[in-house]
Amino acid sequence: MTEKTTAKTVIIGVGNEMRGDDAAGLHVVRSLRLDDVQLMELPGEGSELMDAWQGCGEVFVIDAARSGADAGSVFRLDATDEALPRGFFSYSTHAFGLAEAVETSRNLGTLPEKLVIYAIEGKQFAHGSELSPEVAGGVAQVITHISDEAQHA
Repeated sequence: MTEKTTAKTVIIGVGNEMRGDDAAGLHVVRSLRLDDVQLMELPGEGSELMDAWQGCGEVFVIDAARSGADAGSVFRLDATDEALPRGFFSYSTHAFGLAEAVETSRNLGTLPEKLVIYAIEGKQFAHGSELSPEVAGGVAQVITHISDEAQHA
């Protein structure tokens, strides 16, 4: 069960640190230094994500993506108003992952007031691999973007 929060802003890093670039979201939340923000690390199971953001006003989720773009590319997706691109997170081993959680929450009327997803294009997802240099660069970009955006909320 996911720990409930009373923080206005929640930042969720999604990933598996044993699968190389899949750990991008975890690296972001571990590097953030923000006041009055709840930081969470989750593996990406959809129902756990839905539970984590239920009742929250502003949520940022950071996850690795596999869209075909250059490794390390950063995408900012406003999931509050639009569906996530199909197949964007298709590398996941979860049948009910981030994209499905967003759309289920939308259909149930339980999306946060603001739900922003930062996706970092991954390169290597093999078990035991390290974070690629390209994705490390994307992680640094997302840390800057979220620090600026969350502090201006």
